[in-house]
Amino acid sequence: MIVVTGASGHLGRLVVEELTKRVPAAQVVAAARTPQKAADLGVEVREADYDRPETIEAAVRRAARVLLISGVEPQRARQHTAVVDAAKRAGAVLVYTSAPKADTTEAALAADHRATEEYIKASGVTYTILRNNWYNEVYDPAIAAAPQLGAVYGASGDGRVASASRADYAAAAAAVLTGEGHDGQVYELAGDTAWSRADLAAEISKVTGKEVVYRDLPKDEYAGVLAGTGVPAPFAEILADVDVNVSRDWLADTPGTLRELIGRPTRTIGDHVRSLLA
Repeated sequence: MIVVTGASGHLGRLVVEELTKRVPAAQVVAAARTPQKAADLGVEVREADYDRPETIEAAVRRAARVLLISGVEPQRARQHTAVVDAAKRAGAVLVYTSAPKADTTEAALAADHRATEEYIKASGVTYTILRNNWYNEVYDPAIAAAPQLGAVYGASGDGRVASASRADYAAAAAAVLTGEGHDGQVYELAGDTAWSRADLAAEISKVTGKEVVYRDLPKDEYAGVLAGTGVPAPFAEILADVDVNVSRDWLADTPGTLRELIGRPTRTIGDHVRSLLA
């Protein structure tokens, strides 16, 4: 049995859908903090609240493999330990969605992922770590607003991002969860092509026929722009820090591992822009 935590979220839902293409639905469990939100997935649903370890124990009962989709709370590293511990007690293989270069990057976003990876490795559980690069969908608000604003804003300079679609990363997770030979592996997953914010602006211009340029801002000013769009101030600071690290090509590598796992090219940012705006 394969248990997917965070199954009601954007990535979790796609992973469950991918799994049911590969194995019978009876072999898949969707674990979610609010089970009702995963009731439409066509598989067994179990409650799994990272802040209530007893629900995690019940959720992974009889699991052979567990996908730990990282949480979004400020204390997620602490929350993740409950899933790691429960998976070990169940004798299950643990697959974790982490951040790119989590063990070496200075990006603040990666700190919780680094702590979780360290805990996983020290726990003795059999594991696979999927270090997902950025999702194309992260840029949806900026892409949607750009034709009216005439600009894409950021603090990444000429730095590049090798993003891919959530569906690409979901397919990779499903491939690992249903495949063999992945135990103990740490996979850096990224799209086939790295692009800059200027490239993104050019793609938007091409699709809409409107002039869109890239406006590079200082970190604090960009954080202010994000906060002005409704992003909570602490998270806006983290996203601005991500951009500064993008300027250092933190997310630029294209190792090809994602393409190999899913058996097809990854979705380009250009394709994503066209599907969103055309």
